[in-house]
Amino acid sequence: MKNSTLIKNAHIVNNHQIIQADLGIQNGKISEIGNINESLYENKIDAKGKYILPGVIDAQVHFRDPGPTYKGDLYTESKAAVAGGVTSFIDMPNTLPNVLDMHILNEKYKRASEVALANYGFFLGVNADNIDEVIQLDTRHLLAVSDDGLYFTKKGNLIADNPIIMEKLFANCKSIIAIHAEKEAIIEANEKAYREKYGEDVPIQYHPHIRSEKACFEATKNAIALAKKHNARLHILHLTTGKETNLFTNEIPLEKKKITTEVAVQNLWFSEKDYEHLGTRIKWNPAIKTENDRQTLLKALIEDKIDLITTDHAPHSLEEKEQTYFKSMSGAPMVQHGLNVMLELYKQGSISLEKIVEKMCHNPAKLYHIEKRGYIKEGNYADLTIVDLAANWQVTKESILYKCGWSPLENTTFTTQVTHTFVNGNLVYHHGSFNELHKGKALVVEQNSSLK
Repeated sequence: MKNSTLIKNAHIVNNHQIIQADLGIQNGKISEIGNINESLYENKIDAKGKYILPGVIDAQVHFRDPGPTYKGDLYTESKAAVAGGVTSFIDMPNTLPNVLDMHILNEKYKRASEVALANYGFFLGVNADNIDEVIQLDTRHLLAVSDDGLYFTKKGNLIADNPIIMEKLFANCKSIIAIHAEKEAIIEANEKAYREKYGEDVPIQYHPHIRSEKACFEATKNAIALAKKHNARLHILHLTTGKETNLFTNEIPLEKKKITTEVAVQNLWFSEKDYEHLGTRIKWNPAIKTENDRQTLLKALIEDKIDLITTDHAPHSLEEKEQTYFKSMSGAPMVQHGLNVMLELYKQGSISLEKIVEKMCHNPAKLYHIEKRGYIKEGNYADLTIVDLAANWQVTKESILYKCGWSPLENTTFTTQVTHTFVNGNLVYHHGSFNELHKGKALVVEQNSSLK
C-alpha cells in the first residue's frame, strides 16, 4: 500500500490496557491492529521494546501567536510539541489581539493551517467587554469559551472575580466554559501587605502566599455553585491546591460530568521548595504551592477527581522572567517536556502508563468532543507517539526547541524519551529530525455532542 506504515512488535497503551501487537497506518488513519502481514505496507518500523501511546492532546497552551511572537509562535512551539510527543494542542485566547470575536478566531485557525506541525484548536475569549456577543453566538461548534490569560490585558477580566458577568455567562452559554479560578480581591490584598513589607522586590517564595490557597478555593467554590445553579458546563483550568480537589467528584464517568478540572504537569513535579533554586523561572499563576498540595493533586488525578493533564505552556524571554517579583512575568514553557515529566513519575511508581494515557490522550478528546483522536482505534487519525522507557538524556540548552530558548527543567535528566511522533499518519518527528512537509489539521468537535 502506498502512503502506508507498519509499526511492528510494539507495546500499545490504550483504553486502560497494554497489549503487544503490530499497528498499520494507511492514508493518515489507523488501518489495523494485530498480527499484520508486513508485505502490504510500504514503510516499516520495528518498535520492539518500545511503547506506542495515542498522541498527547495538550488542552492548554499559550503559543503567543499573533502578538508577542518573539516569545513563541505557532510554528516554533508546535515543533517543540511534536518533539515531546504532543500531536494536538488547544491554544488560549490571550494573544494580541485577544481572541474576542469570530473573525480573530478564524484568522488564528488560518494561520495555524499554514505553519503548525501539530493539530490545533483555539478557545474563544470571553470577558466583560464581549459577554453580550458571546451569549448570542451558538458556541456549540467551538471547543470552549475561556477567560484564561485575559487578566494580563487589564484588571477585571477574570470571570471568577466578576459575579454579574459570570451569572450571565453561565445562564446563557451553550458551550464549555473554561475559566481561570482565582479571586483578584484576595490577591490584591495580599500583594498590598507584602509590598508594604518588602517593597517591589518581594522574595519569590511568597508567591504562593500572595496567590494563595484561599484565592483559588473561593473562586473555584463560587464558580461551581453558580454552574450547578444554571446547569452550565464548567471546566476549571490548572488546579493548584489540594483543598480544591474536594470540590470535584469521581462518582460519575467523565461523559456525564458537568463540572471538570485539570492539573498542569508542573504542579505534579515542582513544589514550594523549588523556588529556592529556580526562583521566578517557576512563577506561574495560579502559583505552585506546597509539597502536600503536589501529592494531593496527584492522588486526586489517580482517583479521577481531576480529569486532564495539561502543560499551561507559556513562554517568556528570560529577561522578562528574571525581574523583581512584581515585574517578573508569570508562566513558563513546558510543552516539549510534559510527557517526559509524567513518564518519570511513572518510573518512580507514582502513576501507571494507562492512567497517563487516559489523562493526556483519551480524556482531552472525550471532554472537548474531539472527533477521531485520543484513542488508538481503527479508523481514527494516526496520531501516535512512540516512547523508549529505557533511554537516559538530559535537558540542555541545545536540546530546547522553545523559541524563548530556556526551560525550568534545564539540566534535568529523564530516563524516558520520545523517539517517533506521527501526526495524521505522517512521521513528523524521529530521533531529533523533523519532516515539515505536512501540517496539522484543525480539531473538529463531534456534531452529535450535546453539552446542555
